[in-house]
Amino acid sequence: MSQEILAYRSGLDRTYISGVERGERNISIVNIEKIAAALHVSVEYMFSAERFKDTPAYQQKDFIVPFGERFKYHIDNEKKVLAFQVHGLLTAQNVEHMSKTLLGICNAFGKGELNALVDHREMADSSGEIAVYSPEVAERAVAFQEQPINYSKKVVALCNSEFMVQQLNHVAQTSGIIEKATHLFENDMVERAYSLLDINGNDLIKADAK
Repeated sequence: MSQEILAYRSGLDRTYISGVERGERNISIVNIEKIAAALHVSVEYMFSAERFKDTPAYQQKDFIVPFGERFKYHIDNEKKVLAFQVHGLLTAQNVEHMSKTLLGICNAFGKGELNALVDHREMADSSGEIAVYSPEVAERAVAFQEQPINYSKKVVALCNSEFMVQQLNHVAQTSGIIEKATHLFENDMVERAYSLLDINGNDLIKADAK
């Protein structure tokens, strides 16, 4: 997130944000809370050891791989589980296409009849560095969750980082599905997802990401 956007969302001056980033300014608890809220993360996460690389993702080279290889889905009609995976990164237009595709599947079922299993473990840029949704894509994801995912009675997502957990929690809160959404980033998270959905396995989403 740029300093301009962070300053706008937090209500803090850009020069203050810049000084904090360079370690030249002290920061109060109140301003830490403002910055955490602007980043859509908890204050606790601000003090975690998790870090991402400095070079930005969402460059043109990140979308050379065809969309059909970056987004895959599978419907288990017997167990009523809609599973889908995101490999690489998605544009806002990709999310819209994904939403229409999955909504078409959901329309064949009654509202609240499907469970959803989402795999973000392989979400990364072209160099293989993990990445989360860009602010633009995250905004589209809110609309996405308000439509096809809202048909589900339970949604379990496998994440590639604790930051993604925080981001998806915010998206689910904004879209109004937080009570039925569980976002995981932990050891044996696939097995826990299976348990939460009361299934023994899935044809698309395996314990070992590929």
